[in-house]
Amino acid sequence: MTKLSIVIPVYNERDTLHILISKVEAVDYTKEIILIDDYSTDGTRDVLKKYEGQENIQVLYHEHNKGKGAALRTGFSKAQGDIIIIQDADLEYDPVDYGILLAPIIDGRADVVYGSRFQGGTHRVLFFWHYLGNKFLTTLSNMFTNLNRTDMETGYKVFTKKVNDTLTFKCDRFGFEPEFTAKVAKNKFRVYEVPISYSGRDYSEGKKITWKDGFAAIWYICKYRFTN
Repeated sequence: MTKLSIVIPVYNERDTLHILISKVEAVDYTKEIILIDDYSTDGTRDVLKKYEGQENIQVLYHEHNKGKGAALRTGFSKAQGDIIIIQDADLEYDPVDYGILLAPIIDGRADVVYGSRFQGGTHRVLFFWHYLGNKFLTTLSNMFTNLNRTDMETGYKVFTKKVNDTLTFKCDRFGFEPEFTAKVAKNKFRVYEVPISYSGRDYSEGKKITWKDGFAAIWYICKYRFTN
């Protein structure tokens, strides 16, 4: 039976974390849940302590804030499943979509699956400039990797144990997204994209990514076109 490793980087998500974990636990797959706290300061760690020692849940802590990419690396290093799912802790991405995300891998068609927010799934209407920036970054990444995705920056990336064992990541923060894509393309893994729902947050609700991360993404897209 296929086992999932659901890797959840966490930073200051006290109010959403218990809801997200309940949603993940409700999904009907054999799974392990790996929670990595990136030095939260809002009481998130108190929430996480309630899950320590529970069956099929690992809770890991960073002793200072390192960034999403670093938290993911920590989680990937502990993953024992056949398929790894990256799951944000902020409720923007719904575990109810696991079925459509997993299907291309379980069917033997894909090594990596991207969940696209722009392929027709139900989504909350929010920021035009974020949308435009995302399309620009995805187009630039597509030009450098010769892939034709619609959503490079999506939080939902799903991949096989072979991919996890093959690729090594270096980016500590949101640069992980273009780094992951560049290395998947260079290794010629089979990539699929599927539509997902998306309930985006605004900044008053805790959204963390900023325009600075967009400029950093341009740098990483260019960097990993020519380096490993």
